[in-house]
Amino acid sequence: MSILLVLEETSGKIRRASWEALAAATLLAPAESITAVVIGATTESLAREAAEKSVSKVIRVEHPLLAQYTADSFCAALQQLIQSQDATKWVVFAHTYQARDYAPALACRMGQVLIGDVVGIGEGPVFTRQLMQGRLNGSYRHSGNGPCFVSVQAGASRADTGAGPRGTKAPVELFSPNLDATQIRTKPSEPFRGSEQTVDLGSAQRIVSVGRGIKDAQNLPMVQELATALGAELAASRPICDNGWLPMERQVGSSGQTVAPRLYLAVGISGAIQHLVGMKGSQCIVAINKDPDAPIFEVSDYGIVGDLFEVVPALTEAVKAAKQ
Repeated sequence: MSILLVLEETSGKIRRASWEALAAATLLAPAESITAVVIGATTESLAREAAEKSVSKVIRVEHPLLAQYTADSFCAALQQLIQSQDATKWVVFAHTYQARDYAPALACRMGQVLIGDVVGIGEGPVFTRQLMQGRLNGSYRHSGNGPCFVSVQAGASRADTGAGPRGTKAPVELFSPNLDATQIRTKPSEPFRGSEQTVDLGSAQRIVSVGRGIKDAQNLPMVQELATALGAELAASRPICDNGWLPMERQVGSSGQTVAPRLYLAVGISGAIQHLVGMKGSQCIVAINKDPDAPIFEVSDYGIVGDLFEVVPALTEAVKAAKQ
């Protein structure tokens, strides 16, 4: 059994979400069974980056018609690659805008299924997907004979788990698909870009997130001071951003960013499911809330039951003192 992990690049580098997908792929098979795939007209630098990771080998899928992304060209090239790999059991992607565009079509062309937006992989394997904005979880198994296509939600796995550097570089192979311009029915356009952001919470290692318990925008500097002391990014639940107290780019949750930092400190956040789906993949979750029955404590590693207006200043002073 082997896995093809299709990596995605942005600005000449492999996306962080792809390394998170690699971490998820190690739950399906050991690194020795994972082959990383990079796609484009020239992929030498991407292949070098991928070869440093814990994969068995890297395949460069190269053709001049792959210089710009189109669903038609990527589907045709990957279909040929997959058909050339007889033992492939799983084809794994990061659940990005690009993968959402072509992965369903690729699976359909091959008469297979796509289990999309996966947030967890258990024994079996059993794939978990969230429904109704995280209110329900659905469990899925693959029962077909051909390769199963799986896309992994950003933040569902930590990029540093199972995706670390290997002792020696993985070998690199070149695959040249047979493509013709007549196969590409769509005209390449500018890559999709979300609204310009001044902060990428998905890459933050420490996040201090504030909820409606802060009561007033004038109290935000108190939480910002704690974030600064910790060297953390300031984030928020949806009510804070809806009120305009912080920009929408700092919202964490189902309608905001999905994050998986080493430390997530939730201040005055009750823990609505829409918020939890965006941060429960964090390595260590610390919650401060005066309600001992707040749902946030169900996913927390550490909980402080108390008035945030007393706890936060005391915690800030403790952090500053520890750094002296």
